[in-house]
Amino acid sequence: MKNIDKLLNPKIDYVFKRIFGYIGNEEITKELISSIIQKEISDIKLDNNPILEKDLLDDKVGILDIRAKIEDNINCDIEMQIVDRKNIEKRILYYWSKLYSMNLKSGKDYEELEKVIVILITDYEIDSLREIKKYETKWNIREEEYQKVIKFIEEPGGMEMGEDKAIEKAKQVLEEISKDKRERYLAELREKYILDQKAIEDAGYDKGLRDGISQGINQGLDQGRTEQKKKIAKNLLKLNMSIEQIKEVTGLTEEEIKKLK
Repeated sequence: MKNIDKLLNPKIDYVFKRIFGYIGNEEITKELISSIIQKEISDIKLDNNPILEKDLLDDKVGILDIRAKIEDNINCDIEMQIVDRKNIEKRILYYWSKLYSMNLKSGKDYEELEKVIVILITDYEIDSLREIKKYETKWNIREEEYQKVIKFIEEPGGMEMGEDKAIEKAKQVLEEISKDKRERYLAELREKYILDQKAIEDAGYDKGLRDGISQGINQGLDQGRTEQKKKIAKNLLKLNMSIEQIKEVTGLTEEEIKKLK
C-alpha cells in the first residue's frame, strides 16, 4: 500500500463515522445499509452533524453515531460499539422506540409515524445472543446474514480494490484519512480514550469488588477520567493549542492546564 504505514481501524467510531457518515460518501452508506436491510436504496440523506474535538472526549463513548434519512420516510441510526456496555440490546431497542415516537408531531395521526431502523455493530459478543451461531444478527426480531461491507469493517486491508464500487470508495476514503496527520491524530486520540475508558471501568469495577462497595467503581472512573484529560491536555500544549481551546476540548480549568506546563 502506497505511503501508508498502517490503515486506521474502521471500528473506532470516529473513523467509522468519517467513512460512512460523511457528507459526500452517501453511496458508501447506501451500500452499508442496503447490505444489512437486504433492500435497494435509491435515495439517502446524511445528517450534517460535524464531529467536534470535544465530542471525542465525551463520557458517552457511543456518541458518534450516524443519522440518515432513507427515501424521505425512513429514519436510520447506525452505531459502532467497541466497549461492552452490558445490556446493549435493551438500550438499543429503547433508543429505537424513542426515535420512533419522536417523529410523531403533536396532533398528528399514528399512521403518519415513519419507519425507524437502528443498526448496531459491536466488536464483542452480546451475552443474550451468544447461542446464536451467526456473524451478525438482525432484530426483526430474527437473524439474517450479511457480507461485504461488514467484511470491510472487520478487515479493511484484506479487501481487494474493484470488488465493489462502494467498497472501493470506502477503502479510498480510509486510505486518504489514514494518510492525513490531523485525521490520524483525532482517530488515535479517540481510540486511546475508548481503551482508557475500558481500562478505567475495569479497574474501578475490580476495586469495588475487592472493597465490597460500589463507590470503588465511581472513584476509579472519576480519577481515571481526570488523569486521561490531563494527559491529552499535555499533548495539546505540545501542539501549541491555546488554553481556551484546550479548556473546550478537555473540560479542565485554566489553572489545571497551566500546572501542566
